[in-house]
Amino acid sequence: MTNMHNPEPLTRDNAAVVFVDNQVGLMTGIRDYSIADLKHNIVGLAKAAKALGLPIVTTTTSSQTLWGPAIPELQEALPDQTFIDRTTVNAWDDPRVEEAIRATGRSKLIFAGLSLEVCAAFPAMRAVREGFEAYIAVDASGTFNMTKRETALVRLTQAGVVVADGASLMIEILADNASNQAGEVYGALGMDWSILVGQVRESA
Repeated sequence: MTNMHNPEPLTRDNAAVVFVDNQVGLMTGIRDYSIADLKHNIVGLAKAAKALGLPIVTTTTSSQTLWGPAIPELQEALPDQTFIDRTTVNAWDDPRVEEAIRATGRSKLIFAGLSLEVCAAFPAMRAVREGFEAYIAVDASGTFNMTKRETALVRLTQAGVVVADGASLMIEILADNASNQAGEVYGALGMDWSILVGQVRESA
């Protein structure tokens, strides 16, 4: 029997990424990361997922009345993406979102959302109940204070959701540094040390 806390590896064939409510209004309240760092992590995750050819689902909630549009940086990173705007608190409760997630055909779902404890956590926990394996890219899922962050991580772990950072999840999917996509993935993630290694290799 599969241990939900040590599942089979993520691959290009079994994983999809779901971006939930990475919106301008919500971004203004983030306190566990700097806005610059959080945007860097969200955009890096999006670009790496795109480079790896992963299915991507994007949503907003009440963009016209509450939280505004998706952050411009994410829209720029995913120019062909349709953002499903809804009113339900849990993204999974909107039939269009559920349909889009199921249509990916993937069994492993990586969530990134603002806020961590609601927008990312609620659909991730629902995904586990629906028989999927759920992951959260914590560093692409900011929240409004440290209590919310700490309690969210505990609740997610209790619910069987795997918590990780986005770069680790993407590199697990990359799997082989000899892959044709390796440079693009590392470049998308924008990790300073990997950029330095690449510069050293080019100068050798």
